[in-house]
Amino acid sequence: MTPHNEAQKGDYAETVLLPGDPLRAKWIAETFFDAPRQVNGVRNCLGYTGTWKGKPVSVQATGMGQPSLAIYVHELLDIYGVKNLIRVGTCGGLSAKVKVRDLVIAMTAATDSAMNQIFAPYQYAPFADYDLLAASVNLARDRGFTSHVGSIVSSDVFYVPDGAKSYGALLDHGILAVEMEAAALYTLAARFDAKALAICTMTDCLITGDQIDSSQRQSSLHEMVELALDVALDA
Repeated sequence: MTPHNEAQKGDYAETVLLPGDPLRAKWIAETFFDAPRQVNGVRNCLGYTGTWKGKPVSVQATGMGQPSLAIYVHELLDIYGVKNLIRVGTCGGLSAKVKVRDLVIAMTAATDSAMNQIFAPYQYAPFADYDLLAASVNLARDRGFTSHVGSIVSSDVFYVPDGAKSYGALLDHGILAVEMEAAALYTLAARFDAKALAICTMTDCLITGDQIDSSQRQSSLHEMVELALDVALDA
């Protein structure tokens, strides 16, 4: 147990899905898991364990932003012995080729966060696990999901003053999307010799202004979570 997690050792499966929203963690467990049981409720940052197609799997909400995610991920890896972490979240598009409802599978995650200043004078490049990445790309293609594989940025700022213009050179270098967690996830996975991947559904585009509506959001998230769970089968 930790100040943030009341689970006992052994309560989490080796593979954990990581949504930011606690209610989305609850929805994932109740919608997809067989025999789900709640293992964490501290601060209402909900965690559940069950099975998917016969394999144990867990889901743990992380809250919003890299500092919050880093607490839960550090403890999952250091205290609870988790081996595989898959973020299932949403993102804002930074490329006109990424449409609403498309999946963005993050190969790398740049960041503006001070958290990675521990690497100074070097610029660390947080990256996904190749096996998880390849499995997700292949499954998405097999199922006909529109997905984009490449670099994203994890920002500590949600309301940027100039919209897409604030990302400047990132746009010129092909960054696909912005979210707020993946860089810390990838950095911690590297530190603990674990596997990590971020799969996000693009819900609003900073370039075109397009946004996903409520009915599309639910079906799109369903596809993303089912993809992540099937990737977890072979993790």
